[in-house]
Amino acid sequence: MGQETDTRSARAWELAARQHGGEGAALGHRSAAALWEIGEEGDWIDISVRRRCELRSRGIRFRGRPSLAIEDIVLRDDIPVTSPAQTLVDLATELDPVALERAVNDADKRDLVDPEALREELSRFGGESGIRLLRHLLDKLFFRLSDSDLEIYFRRIVGAANLPMPLTKQRVNRFEVDFFWPDLGLVVETDGLRYHRTPSAQLRDARRDRAHVMAGMTPLRFTHYEVRYEPRRVRAELAKTIAMLRKRIGL
Repeated sequence: MGQETDTRSARAWELAARQHGGEGAALGHRSAAALWEIGEEGDWIDISVRRRCELRSRGIRFRGRPSLAIEDIVLRDDIPVTSPAQTLVDLATELDPVALERAVNDADKRDLVDPEALREELSRFGGESGIRLLRHLLDKLFFRLSDSDLEIYFRRIVGAANLPMPLTKQRVNRFEVDFFWPDLGLVVETDGLRYHRTPSAQLRDARRDRAHVMAGMTPLRFTHYEVRYEPRRVRAELAKTIAMLRKRIGL
């Protein structure tokens, strides 16, 4: 956390405390994100208040939030701030999906909130406006098909693109791969869970991809979510890659 952000946050809290005794008030939204180091502060400082509130102050936006649970206000550097989970729910009302995913990733890297636990906890926040987008994001990141369903959906994509069917579960360069076109040297791998991948798993995937490249092959990766819910994207990228490979080898 930069010293400037810390100073602004502390000053804002002191002002809020003077104006309404500080009871039930906390840094929220982007100001909370900045204090947790999972985002940047906006043009104003956000203060959430656990009651109806019509306070006005230059450079500060007070938000009356009677439904804000007391357990979702915690202390960081002696400054009351919304909890990481509540902060992410609030950010989902203001950030685009890419920025929100970055905040979720940063919270995970800083061990502030476990994304899988966060997904299970979302029901506790009821119908808050950020829930839908955040749940969609987490479901997308954690989505995983069974092996049989994955093969069914992927084969549909291949068929819709009028492409030759690949071999499945073949050992290529000492690794078992999901889909393989031996005449094209094309390997397609699919990824499920993105969070909590151990360093050894990440190293194994990196070595797997390098082994294919060093063998003169082309590795592609798609997520299970893309295969199930974004088949047009997968089909277009797969068709473009195969067309390029066919041209390269003169087929």
